[in-house]
Amino acid sequence: MTHTPVRPRDPLSPRVLSRLAGLAKAVFFTLVCAVVIVPFVGMISTSLASREQITNAGGYVMWPDAPTLDAYTAIFDGGVVTRALAVSVGVTVTGTLLSLMCTALLAYSLSRPGSFAHKPLLMVVLFTLLFTPGIIPSYLLVKNLGMIDSYWSIILPTAINAFNVIVMRAFFMDLPQELLESARIDGASDFTVLLRIILPLSRAVLAVIGLFYAVSYWNAFFAPLLYLNDSSKWPLQLVLRTYVVNNTELGVDQLSASMEALPPQQSIQMAILLVSILPILLVYPFLQRHFTKGMLTGAVKG
Repeated sequence: MTHTPVRPRDPLSPRVLSRLAGLAKAVFFTLVCAVVIVPFVGMISTSLASREQITNAGGYVMWPDAPTLDAYTAIFDGGVVTRALAVSVGVTVTGTLLSLMCTALLAYSLSRPGSFAHKPLLMVVLFTLLFTPGIIPSYLLVKNLGMIDSYWSIILPTAINAFNVIVMRAFFMDLPQELLESARIDGASDFTVLLRIILPLSRAVLAVIGLFYAVSYWNAFFAPLLYLNDSSKWPLQLVLRTYVVNNTELGVDQLSASMEALPPQQSIQMAILLVSILPILLVYPFLQRHFTKGMLTGAVKG
């Protein structure tokens, strides 16, 4: 009688492999979160630390012993940072509203097959998506339009983004055409259809594209660097580049005339950096639920 030899059981069973894979994923994502969170915590801690602690730590602090708001008091006391923050907020709000309005109007006209010059305009939009103008032609155009040292020079050249137009057009084309036709039968004009039917149904894509435009205007520094010669008109990102990236020290006359001694430069720089990224971090959670839906617009056809 022949006996079949019993093969030893593999110690790495599927359950063990699954647990090891889960552990590896947990370690990996923990490291990724640490890479993101640790510098952010260090930035906040350094902005709240005292001069003695920053000196003892060699420049950056991971946990302040005696937190102080002197750095934030200095930058919000009517100096260059306060003025730049007001400029950035004004440019971002104005530019985002104008861009959304222009993008919605253009996307709606391109989504109607029978509209005037439908195909030529669509080709022009696609052409600008593939071929962008150079720095010198853009500067000459802005200069000839008389927009140098004007806030319109950082709003109008980027008021319409071709990618955002294509995304919004795809969303408009996916809306029920029967609803639009019934509104036209009732005598509604194209503007009425867009304002009262299309836009209320397009909150997801408007929120996402609005966030894209807002981030673009808020983070813009190259256009202000080219077109704004007056430093009193600089937005926050240009101030951030000048006094944080280039490590230029801020004096009492540039920050606060009411303070005799300024906080350490590291605290001021980290405070400016936090102020520059905090608005977007606060806005994103309110738009997050629309983000996925808006980004998948036109990706799935049913």
